[in-house]
Amino acid sequence: MFTTTATTPTSPSAADLRSLAQRFTDDVINARDLDVALAELVVEDFVEQNPLPGQGPGRAGLADVLAGMFAAFPDLHWTLHDTVAEGDRIMSFSTWTGTHHGDFLGIPATCRSVQVEAWTLDRYRDGQLTESRIIMDVAGLLIQLGVLPAPAAG
Repeated sequence: MFTTTATTPTSPSAADLRSLAQRFTDDVINARDLDVALAELVVEDFVEQNPLPGQGPGRAGLADVLAGMFAAFPDLHWTLHDTVAEGDRIMSFSTWTGTHHGDFLGIPATCRSVQVEAWTLDRYRDGQLTESRIIMDVAGLLIQLGVLPAPAAG
């Protein structure tokens, strides 16, 4: 993993960034704490660079998106696999799993299980998430949900 050796007084260490990313994963997503942990870890004027359709601004918009995901995939679990940290940013490779039991982006429940890869580039300031850019394998998700046909073999 790549880390910088020089930091400015306002830049968290790579270890601090990894700890914050893991805490967000564990406490906000996997523990579904959209009140206390979200408020502690995310600034009110949070910016999502790639918002989901209909996602509102700020921490409240993020909370709404996560609540919708938790309703659609009640067993949703996020796993952080690898990170690269530099300055005030951390890039993470993750997967999330879940079973589709509720409406998600206009897709009615399929009761299918999914595993979705995601990359995030997050920026932290003073121990809080200020902005994020997420890129998910949406095509893979739609294939697993049966919305798109699976590619033909060979």
